[in-house]
Amino acid sequence: MTDTAMVRRASTRDAATSRALAEAAPTVATALTSLTAIDAERWSELSHQAIEPNGYYLPDWELAVNASAPGRTGVSALAAWGNGSPPRLIGLMPVVSLWRAFKIPLPALVSAHPYGTLCTPLLDRDAAAQGAAALLQAARQAGARALILREVSLEGAAMNVLTETCLRDGLRPHVLQSHRRACLDATRDANALLREALGGKKLKELRRQRHRLEQHGPVRFEVARSRENIAATIEVFLRLEASGWKGQRGTALIQVPGDAAFIRRATLALADKRQCEIVALRAGEMPVAAGIVLRHQGRAFFFKIGVDERFAKFSPGVQLTLELTRHLCEDPDIASADSTASPDHPMINPIWRGRFAIGDILIPLRRNDPLVATIHAALVLRQTARGMARQGLRRLRSQP
Repeated sequence: MTDTAMVRRASTRDAATSRALAEAAPTVATALTSLTAIDAERWSELSHQAIEPNGYYLPDWELAVNASAPGRTGVSALAAWGNGSPPRLIGLMPVVSLWRAFKIPLPALVSAHPYGTLCTPLLDRDAAAQGAAALLQAARQAGARALILREVSLEGAAMNVLTETCLRDGLRPHVLQSHRRACLDATRDANALLREALGGKKLKELRRQRHRLEQHGPVRFEVARSRENIAATIEVFLRLEASGWKGQRGTALIQVPGDAAFIRRATLALADKRQCEIVALRAGEMPVAAGIVLRHQGRAFFFKIGVDERFAKFSPGVQLTLELTRHLCEDPDIASADSTASPDHPMINPIWRGRFAIGDILIPLRRNDPLVATIHAALVLRQTARGMARQGLRRLRSQP
């Protein structure tokens, strides 16, 4: 079932509202369109102008996901354009239907998941309010009664603008779920930050493990940035990721042809624009850990890490993260880093002690719409059922 099949056509009143909006503000709301129909150059310009960074909605990343990643292709988009010649893209939100996202047959749109755990939409910093209003109107034109934003930065600039736009129109967003995840203040001195986070005793133990790792050869930290180096190092990362528990479960990127194609395409394309680097830790010539890092404006995004678990007693993932922390704190172009990890991640949480709020938001698109309550109830019921299923699975796994 297609995205457009799961949302109803806008009413005559909605069409009139859309015309009024277009006449009152220098924006044009574009209803659902294919993500691939968005001009990549305009999209890139918007990413440079975005009020809040999101490395996973950079065009080279999201278009690569959309091209081949299983379950994430064929995405649609809501777009806001500023009047001008040529028109300037001032808002972009990749979306899928509520049916495709959650198998709920109700007229709503959901932010498309870009493989990374952040779906904050792109809004032009010079026209953020207009862009936000036009995106909401585009959703109405598509026939949606609600818009669900998954994994957005709740306290970020983009969500602040969207919330203000909703409240001005008498609409009240609902937080469906929220959590806090690890982030790094890269403006600080790395050594002071690590001492504060881990303490002297833990750092001493990690240094001891690193010295033991050096028995396998000199330990060195490498950063691949050029297209040529990225092309070689992404293969190292893919092998490492598949060598561990992800490979045993069959969820490593290289085990799924569409996922492998996406990550190779995305990292190479982003390398050309200095928006991606792959970090690696080697003992002699042997890679023991590697990680993919995206860069957007002044923020880094730690996408994934792969380790050689034969060296687990030396904590290769932690050792790599310590070096990455120093690397990012020394980079004057990076002010912060998003771990994009789960809220209870056992490796990154003790090292990156900063926290910021991430959550899912339900935005009603009409005032006092009774159908929104139905959509909200369906989402809460699904969330409750999934939580119970996860608890049951944990109990089963804990049994001898």
